[in-house]
Amino acid sequence: MVSTVLCEERYGSDSEPNIYSYGDGKLSKNNFSKTSSVKQCFRAVFLPQGYPDSVSSDYLKYQIWDTIQAFCSSITGTLATQAMLKGVGVGDESATAAAATITWILKDGSGMIGRILFAWYQGTSLDCDAKRWRLFADILNDFAICIELISPLFPSFFVFIACISSVFRSIVGVAGGATRAALTMHQAKRNNMADVSAKDGSQETLVNLAALLIGLIITPVASGNHILTWTLFFVFTFLHLYANYRAVTCVVMETVNQTRLHILVQEFLQSPDLHILSPAKANAMEPVIWKQAKPLRVNLGSSLGTFINSFEDLESCLKSNGNEIFLLGLNCKKGVLNIVLHENIPVREIIKACFQAEVIQCAYQQVQYLQGGTPTVLLKDQSQGQLIEYIRKGKNMTISDSWEVVRLSAKVADHLFPRFLKDFEMAGWKVEPTQLCPDEWRAHWSLQGIADKKSF
Repeated sequence: MVSTVLCEERYGSDSEPNIYSYGDGKLSKNNFSKTSSVKQCFRAVFLPQGYPDSVSSDYLKYQIWDTIQAFCSSITGTLATQAMLKGVGVGDESATAAAATITWILKDGSGMIGRILFAWYQGTSLDCDAKRWRLFADILNDFAICIELISPLFPSFFVFIACISSVFRSIVGVAGGATRAALTMHQAKRNNMADVSAKDGSQETLVNLAALLIGLIITPVASGNHILTWTLFFVFTFLHLYANYRAVTCVVMETVNQTRLHILVQEFLQSPDLHILSPAKANAMEPVIWKQAKPLRVNLGSSLGTFINSFEDLESCLKSNGNEIFLLGLNCKKGVLNIVLHENIPVREIIKACFQAEVIQCAYQQVQYLQGGTPTVLLKDQSQGQLIEYIRKGKNMTISDSWEVVRLSAKVADHLFPRFLKDFEMAGWKVEPTQLCPDEWRAHWSLQGIADKKSF
């Protein structure tokens, strides 16, 4: 008798199915093969539930490179630990436990202070530029390992070197941990950030365990052999940095930060058909080592006082901007664009404010091209010629010229931004949340009040 398939079920989209069939008067169910069972066990232990549907498309590639870098870092860390123990007096009969304890306390205390100061100074930028800070953390980690390896060569300065190394490692801990959280948030597609983070921890623990076993072999062989120690350090450090670079560059974020928005707007303004890059292409162009080079520095969420010193300034500002939701001010001498945000500004208008700022950036780049630089942007708007002429004045630009630049850029933005935002979403980008990271200054103003001069 031919069996009839009654039901088929899967545990996730990438697993072998259970098939329930009916034949010979009874219900039967197929069983997983032994290989399949091992595979399912591995997936359950080390991969988030629902993989691959529950994570971003770049998850596997990123985790492979992240695993390689973690292994290399563990090996070089083993070499550094051996050097630090030697420096603190392990194996030296003249060394005392009290001296070693004091050294370790100073080392840990320096690290704690460094952690607090770094989190205060750069905490908010870690979300905005997660990929660059992630790579920075691993470069700094390798530098910390390097100075730990040379610490036994300078016994008189061992405490100082140990403290510097601890500060660097504490910065690595803050930057690495914070950016890992940002990347985990990107990878978690089912509000399963905790699961993705936990499985990432399991993967790293497995890698560290493997590195620990290799370290048991390497440590006695490399002990006292400086050539072998430094050879292993340079080989694994190179692999570590390369794997980290490949890991961060394969991440495809669908949210915009200042750098990705700069790349998008440039492409939008210079392409014949006002083309929007896809998230994959824009992320591939995003620099992860150095900051994006721009003609002007943009301060998003500035205080009104950064460019308003009189009622006449405020009146010119409001006339030039022509809206009640954000205000731009250009300081051509300092090369700064300040953006004041209204207290009730929506996210889309924040993007528009940055878009208008990028229009001015693009005009500056076009002026550089006209002066013999590399052509980067061609603004396709009737206000282009006027905008270029004002910007060509450079540092000779007057205050009234600066406000005219703001007025013309607002005109361009009003014309092009609706098209940009529509194509932006169609290309697969997310409007919310953004990683533009504005400062906390917010303002409230009334155009009518200003016009009547009642508020001042």
